[in-house]
Amino acid sequence: MTVQNDDRAEAAGSPAAPEATATGADGPGAAPEADGQGGEALEVWIDQDLCTGDGICAQYAPEVFELDIDGLAYVKSADDELLQEPGATTPVPLPLLTDVRDSAKECPGDCIHVRRISDKVEIYGPDAG
Repeated sequence: MTVQNDDRAEAAGSPAAPEATATGADGPGAAPEADGQGGEALEVWIDQDLCTGDGICAQYAPEVFELDIDGLAYVKSADDELLQEPGATTPVPLPLLTDVRDSAKECPGDCIHVRRISDKVEIYGPDAG
């Protein structure tokens, strides 16, 4: 038996396979969380005490990061709400994994932390092993 990829479904914006929804309060239809290593979901947070306000993160991944009126970067919820609580986290959508990872690598303040949700181990950012 052979399986053919239906390019028409992909061209119309329909995924070839069903997508899993993100965990947490993101609701149905939210983008799947990023697969960091071994299929594990990831989350990201910003340490505002170290943020230099350069906005590189918001340039790389404006769907995840935003500069606030105070000049500091914050993560955003799946509903595009700015999460201003210290240590607030948001899931990393799979399509944005590269942009979020690059944001953590390029951040001059070394304040972006990407970690596995399951065990809170940082995989990208200043505390990554």
